[in-house]
Amino acid sequence: MSPISNPVMLRIILAFFLPAAALVLGIMLVRALRRNIQDEAMLPGLSTSAGDGVPLHLYNTVIQELKQQKHELAVHKQTEQRRARIMESLHQAIFTNLPSGVLLFDLNGLVKQANPSARDMLGFASASGLSAEDVFRRASSPTRPSSLEAPGLDSADNNPVADELRIALNDPSLRHLQTQYSTPSGQRRHFAITIFQVRGSDGIALGAACLMTDLSEFENIRRAQELHGQVSAELALDLRTSLATISGYAQQLASSHDPELARQIAGDISAETSRLNQRVGGFLAGQTSRAAAQASAGATS
Repeated sequence: MSPISNPVMLRIILAFFLPAAALVLGIMLVRALRRNIQDEAMLPGLSTSAGDGVPLHLYNTVIQELKQQKHELAVHKQTEQRRARIMESLHQAIFTNLPSGVLLFDLNGLVKQANPSARDMLGFASASGLSAEDVFRRASSPTRPSSLEAPGLDSADNNPVADELRIALNDPSLRHLQTQYSTPSGQRRHFAITIFQVRGSDGIALGAACLMTDLSEFENIRRAQELHGQVSAELALDLRTSLATISGYAQQLASSHDPELARQIAGDISAETSRLNQRVGGFLAGQTSRAAAQASAGATS
């Protein structure tokens, strides 16, 4: 019986031959791999990355480009942040130095911010956190009596500014009104107010803004002009009456032949003329004083 045909011997031969063949094949592969690595190391600038066979210099180039892009993004971010700070400072400067009063309300109707002009116009050292009812509780419509002058009225029912502000929080349209206002120190002022909704860049309502203009000086001038017109009308009527009276006395004097009656009529004419002279003189003196006061106010402003 041949040893090769013997199953036991065949197994022994295979058990010996297969490990030996594997060892030889492993040695050959290791030598080939070492030779390949040495050859690649001898080539300047050419090597392979550990995973995908991309040349190392291309990999380094990509890394450098990514680093450059990261640096450019950082510089751009710093520039945008610096620009945002400048714009914020500019907006704050405009808000602070605006001659008109500005109040910013949140969605709950509470004051978030008030510029110095608004605090000065309202007579508050600080208005932050106050509701519209608290800020304008001394305000009233020119056509309605003030709550200070009508203690029987509830300020919540006599507060047109707060009413318009509540509507503006849900309505984007502009709202205009004029109101009379008394400061805590008792100064009477007349405001023209514009209320509008404030929205973010996404269109969502953030609150409302109240822009106030003090028209007190113009209102005083208007009232003075109205008073001047009334006085002028009264003076014109008085002048017409006096002239008619003097004319009647003159006709009586012309037709009278009684010396005593003539002296009496002449005295009446003199008295009426003196009264008319005093009235006209007082009117002219008032005009002169008013013009001097206006000139002084203009020079002061």
